[in-house]
Amino acid sequence: MSNPTRSARYFHGPTLRFTAAVALVACCLIYAGGCASISARGQNAAGVRQYQKAQAGVGGFDVVMRQFQQAINTDPDNPDGYYNLAATHHHVGLAEKSQDDLDRAENLYHMCLDRDENHRDAYRGLAVLLAQQGHKKEAFCLLEGWVDGHPDVADARVELARLSEEFGNEAAAKEHLVDAIKIDPNHPHALAALGKIREGMGDKAQALADYRRSLQEHRFQPQVAARVAALQTENNVRTSIGGSGTGTRMVDRQTTPLK
Repeated sequence: MSNPTRSARYFHGPTLRFTAAVALVACCLIYAGGCASISARGQNAAGVRQYQKAQAGVGGFDVVMRQFQQAINTDPDNPDGYYNLAATHHHVGLAEKSQDDLDRAENLYHMCLDRDENHRDAYRGLAVLLAQQGHKKEAFCLLEGWVDGHPDVADARVELARLSEEFGNEAAAKEHLVDAIKIDPNHPHALAALGKIREGMGDKAQALADYRRSLQEHRFQPQVAARVAALQTENNVRTSIGGSGTGTRMVDRQTTPLK
């Protein structure tokens, strides 16, 4: 992976894709790490656990927000506390149709990026938020600015590809992913996303190769593993129908008369 240290800090909660028509937020809370104090790490971890409970109907998100705010107060320079609080306000803003929470989320995403200019999840969350509020142009400008400012960061191109695909431009998404893989040939998310696009375009052999490479770099991707299994099964069936080693298709004797 391009950043294994950060990936180990991720708490992968329920991830919801957004589309231009359906306003859903991808919420992926993060355990604080790096140079953050032990206290802030513990407070972020407690906030993540409380978030899980709140989603299950045990406790409220106000408790979650206070926990993440405490983490920020303990370590104001740690970007992950700002991101976690932003993601929580984002979730609440959508669920309760609260513009105040959505505005707060936008400000907190920016505060996170002020402290980490390559914070992938903050860029994703902010782009999602802008798009959900009808600011498609601003969402693209945000991610294009990240790409232009950091041309050597593969994550920037992966997120721009994600946004492009969501708005129906698969050709542009594919181009961004190819560029990302040129920067980081072993980027599991870029490989998986490229495989998905290639599969949708009918290039199933190359899609299968991309999926396999993605799994080699990051095994715990059940959806990618499922696509590999499905494509392998499809390929085995096609090979069986086509015969063994002949290189030609069998004649369907029920529909093709012999001459």
